Amino acid sequence: MTNFRAILLAVLASVLVTGCNTVKGAGRDIESVGQAGDEAIN
Repeated sequence: MTNFRAILLAVLASVLVTGCNTVKGAGRDIESVGQAGDEAIN
């Protein structure tokens, strides 16, 4: 489970650094990462 969290944290950091220019964009990016994590767990 720790490896999954580390990967998720790395993906989240890379998305935030490269993809969002506004707070609204950051919210969408975080939401999409959360949905991807949910899909990976289920």
